[in-house]
Amino acid sequence: MSTGSDHSNDHALILFAISFFAASHHIPMTAKDGCSYRKIGSTEFQPDVSYYIGENADAIPWGTRIIDLDKYPLPDLVIEISDTTFADDLGSKRLQYEDLGIAEYWIVNVQAMQILAFTTSHDGSIRRIRESQVLTGLKLEILEQALQRSRQENQSATTAWLMTQF
Repeated sequence: MSTGSDHSNDHALILFAISFFAASHHIPMTAKDGCSYRKIGSTEFQPDVSYYIGENADAIPWGTRIIDLDKYPLPDLVIEISDTTFADDLGSKRLQYEDLGIAEYWIVNVQAMQILAFTTSHDGSIRRIRESQVLTGLKLEILEQALQRSRQENQSATTAWLMTQF
């Protein structure tokens, strides 16, 4: 499936924002851009962005192609950038990520410039959040403001603003 300019702009902004936030807060993190995951008994999946955070930051060795979730841990955060696939991202993909036990799942709604985020607790319950649980201190409101700003200014200007927020 191809993606358009709006999707790719928001994708790049989210990648940068999370990477800069983690680095500036000394949070160990490794991003995976379009990485494939496989687990026996589950449908293979390929989120737009996924992150290994904290003690999992170095869990996947270099040279790994498709990540085997029967061998390696789940990513801590999975993000879908949703331009034309919002219903699928909120429906079947969300259920898949919840069933797998992904700690945190975000849907970046490109059209609405909004982030819907969910966390899965240790007891399996799901709830919406407005502040990341895996990237402590990251308020989604800041990212939404950056998305809004990015509609009016170039990426360097939005990035400069984000840096002042973190």
